[in-house]
Amino acid sequence: MASAAQGAIPRAFQSLSGRNGLLDRYFYFAMSLLVAGIVVWGFSHSVNANLFHPAVPRPFLLWFHAAAFSGWVAFYMFQSALVRTRNVKWHRFFGWFGVGLASVMVVLGFTIAVIMNRFEAVVLHEPDPAFLAIPFSDMVFFAVLVALAIYWRRKPELHRRLLFIATCALLDAPFARISYIFNNNLFYPCIDAVMLLGVVRDLVVNRRIHKVYLIALPVLMVLQIGVLYLWRGTPGWWLRMTQAILS
Repeated sequence: MASAAQGAIPRAFQSLSGRNGLLDRYFYFAMSLLVAGIVVWGFSHSVNANLFHPAVPRPFLLWFHAAAFSGWVAFYMFQSALVRTRNVKWHRFFGWFGVGLASVMVVLGFTIAVIMNRFEAVVLHEPDPAFLAIPFSDMVFFAVLVALAIYWRRKPELHRRLLFIATCALLDAPFARISYIFNNNLFYPCIDAVMLLGVVRDLVVNRRIHKVYLIALPVLMVLQIGVLYLWRGTPGWWLRMTQAILS
């Protein structure tokens, strides 16, 4: 009886964490739900005052920006669900819609960053041109990671990790809606904590960290430090550059 019970424990652990176990099969779909939850939680603190019922009306393009980025979260959930249900053919078909959506997002991201920074300076009298470092870097990180995911779309192990990191790279926006996180510059550590769940998954399931994480995460973390320096440190050359962009 004791030996049977002891044997059941490794089998149960294997069904949870081994190859084709629950963690392996459901991780990326679960992460898509987590991303959606973070987005809803973060923006619930500001969407009413800043978009639905603002004291000062926001630029209309902000609605398109919000729709596109919300659409990406829904699209990521949908694509993860297709893979989970083994509808790979449809996953690949709708993937080209994702290429178009990601392209629109990048253009909108750069555009709305400039428009909103001008709006905050001229209308709200809260100028912060150096803050452009945050949305601009978000768009660069997202664009590069999605482009690599498209390039390696025939290599699922690379593709799904790159899209996971690319989606996480956008989470500073909802995290920054939490005053404590924003005021203490914790939105990047929060993003990194979510991305590190992928590392934990690899260690549990594969017993090793995939090269995508080994390369991408250290690079991103170093760049995050640089971006924070551009914003909070406001070096003269960056301030001159942003003022030229906004003029």
